[in-house]
Amino acid sequence: MDDKGMLIRGRFAQRLAQVMEQINASIGFDRKMAMQDIAGSLAHAEMLSHQQIISADDFAAIRGGLEQIREEIREGRFTFSVALEDIHMNVESRLGELIGAQSGRLHTARSRNDQVATSFRLWVRDAHDRASALVLELIGALLDLAERNATTIMPGFTHLQSAQPVTFGHHLMAYVEMFGRDHARLCDSRARMNESPLGAAALAGTSFPIDRAFSATALGFDRPMHNSLDAVSDRDFAIEYLAAASLTMTHLSRFAEEIVLWMSPQFRFIQLSDAWTTGSSIMPQKRNPDAAELIRGKTGRVTGSLVGLLTVMKALPLTFSKDMQEDKEQTFDASETLELCLQAMIGMIGDLTPVPERMLAAAGAAHSTATDLADWLTRVIGMPFREAHHVTGRLVRLADERGCSLEQLPLAAMQEVDPRVNDDVYGVLGVENSVQSRRSLGGTSPERVRDEIARWRSKVQVQA
Repeated sequence: MDDKGMLIRGRFAQRLAQVMEQINASIGFDRKMAMQDIAGSLAHAEMLSHQQIISADDFAAIRGGLEQIREEIREGRFTFSVALEDIHMNVESRLGELIGAQSGRLHTARSRNDQVATSFRLWVRDAHDRASALVLELIGALLDLAERNATTIMPGFTHLQSAQPVTFGHHLMAYVEMFGRDHARLCDSRARMNESPLGAAALAGTSFPIDRAFSATALGFDRPMHNSLDAVSDRDFAIEYLAAASLTMTHLSRFAEEIVLWMSPQFRFIQLSDAWTTGSSIMPQKRNPDAAELIRGKTGRVTGSLVGLLTVMKALPLTFSKDMQEDKEQTFDASETLELCLQAMIGMIGDLTPVPERMLAAAGAAHSTATDLADWLTRVIGMPFREAHHVTGRLVRLADERGCSLEQLPLAAMQEVDPRVNDDVYGVLGVENSVQSRRSLGGTSPERVRDEIARWRSKVQVQA
């Protein structure tokens, strides 16, 4: 066994079995945490020097070596070794090559347990920040599209059946609300996770006179974690991130599904350009919304990562077990998937062109203003709503029998059902009138939609 392989195997006489080396190594994926590992080591070394646990000369040598390693990794000149298991031992080994015995002082008052926990926490915190920024960008794209379509009328659906007319802007603002909650969840999770495990050592703390608040501040944490056992064994922060990511992906998937429906010939509510669609190998007429379908499909991948980590953690006793090495691959994959899907959705929204005439034609189908008629009977004539509902149902049946819409029914035919109906009823039966009348808070009228767009623009400006 070479010197590198002996870094932490002093009591062992035999080399790891080949399969054991393969199952034990994590360098293939945890190298993604290289920058976070170096940041944690720099903060720890500075704290050791500040507390006079190591000399200023030792700290200077360690800092210089770590900064050189950082540049080697950034420039692709660093050689990663599977025999060294993980990114932490790879960096430590290279530091020894660069500065010699002084490198051994870096691990004073630190274990790989709190080192790993710190690096991973820093990485997940960065993932929160990247996702939050992209969600805000997505909200901005939705607001722009909603503003351009505050008066564009489309059908609103329940059970995927035409229900009542709404505006396209109002429909888009529903997704703004969803993604706004996603952003809030990411912010909440980030705030909760922003505590430092560094200095908890293996599990019980350390006898060295360290200053955990010093290293926590150096790394941008709000405070140190207050229980050393919890500090090295906690992965709630990754689970919370994956939960927020899963819900964000669920919302992306819902919108992706609507894009798929709206692009179909049966709807033709929207168009996407060649930049966001693909063709068929056999049917030249096809234009497929593959980006939307892939977002829909990748949602299961992120949800699977959440379930996977919950399953890993569900029966682990305190504190650290090697099972917890399985926390990273799925978190890394989920983060990359979420960010890619957010970017794709932002691109599609910027490219999306509505077809207003198709939306308007569909909005008036299936007697979508029947509720407006029932409301009018209650508000103007004074019927109890249940009676108005019954009368409206009879008028809908009459329109169906005549093969016309409610607004095309002659007044005389309506009065045969209820003689109290008068000419004023036609003022509420058109889809434009219906949409304009929905002025209640949260309603679909263009006036309310523009109010909500303005409110959200102010909110996003504060959060950005």
